[in-house]
Amino acid sequence: MPNKPKRPCSYPGCPKLTDGQYCEEHKKLMDRNYNKYERDKVSQRFYSSTEWKVLKKKVLNQEPLCRECKKNGKLTKATMVDHIVEIKKGGAPLDINNLQPLCWSCHSRKSAKEGSRWGKK
Repeated sequence: MPNKPKRPCSYPGCPKLTDGQYCEEHKKLMDRNYNKYERDKVSQRFYSSTEWKVLKKKVLNQEPLCRECKKNGKLTKATMVDHIVEIKKGGAPLDINNLQPLCWSCHSRKSAKEGSRWGKK
């Protein structure tokens, strides 16, 4: 099956083409801004903790491919570790059984559905 054509980066004035919303450079910038200005302080502390970083690395080493893409017959490298049940909804933050490796695209789609990042609460 052919891939979708690349589209321009959504960052104002950026001419680069990308598969996602932002090019790599602006994705990092937007993520950094989100973490600095929009993410709540409790989450900031948790996601910068040593325990989380070690567990995240362990999950990505054990299962390096995106779980959602794999279900759909695609092999995509996982770059994020997602809580299956959100911490805010009672999910265990450091339980490996509540974590799944996802690519950026699948993680963004899941977060948008849950309303956890883009304000659809």
